[in-house]
Amino acid sequence: MAKATLDHEAFPYKMKDLCDMTGLPRQAVHFYIAQGLVPEGHKTGRNMAWYGEHHVERIRIIKKLQEEQFLPLKAIKAIVEERDESFTPAQRQLLSAVKDRLKGTLGRAASPDALVEVRTLLAAAKVERRDFEEMVDAGLLATTRGPRGRMLVAQEDAWLVELWGRLRDAGFTRALGFSPKLIAVFEAAIAGLFQKEVEIMNARLSSLSPDDVAAMLSRALPLIGELLVRLHDNKVRTFIAAAV
Repeated sequence: MAKATLDHEAFPYKMKDLCDMTGLPRQAVHFYIAQGLVPEGHKTGRNMAWYGEHHVERIRIIKKLQEEQFLPLKAIKAIVEERDESFTPAQRQLLSAVKDRLKGTLGRAASPDALVEVRTLLAAAKVERRDFEEMVDAGLLATTRGPRGRMLVAQEDAWLVELWGRLRDAGFTRALGFSPKLIAVFEAAIAGLFQKEVEIMNARLSSLSPDDVAAMLSRALPLIGELLVRLHDNKVRTFIAAAV
């Protein structure tokens, strides 16, 4: 009995309380939990769990980062898991100030509760369920369950499914050996490249003011995107020319 009282003091809230206090629907909270952004509650039954103040605070932080900083969930997860230990306090302060100034440049992320029904998404993108499940298995997408057990995915990740449908339509079929898991190769390459970008910018821009860094990045981001596209095109043309 003492243990039950202790648990209730540490976890006083039901899911309904969590939703009322944070302003998010149940499926959005479950989605955060499924993605590892929010820890699971203290389960007292198969369909019953209790939550504490740390759950409320974590959800409010995530919501604020999405609504005010316009960050995607992957970036938010890195922040809430404190993966930026490599930055000094001064550097983290600079990054925070730069993010405030880059809101318009980075674009607005989907709202925290923006979820898409997987069945509808797959039908519109003309993507097979098997392909979608491989994306999930590869860690490219995360799903949650909505009302009546419907499978949902974040709206901000829907583009990946839509793009894969276009690649399938272009002839990249399973019969030829093309699988969505191949996307993970590009994801890993981009992740490594981005880490190098962070190191370069961190080493060279830390002495500038937030306004100066934001001004430079707002102009440089589209240029870097163009640079990557053109370098890739050059590699393709060089390869084809050498093969002829």
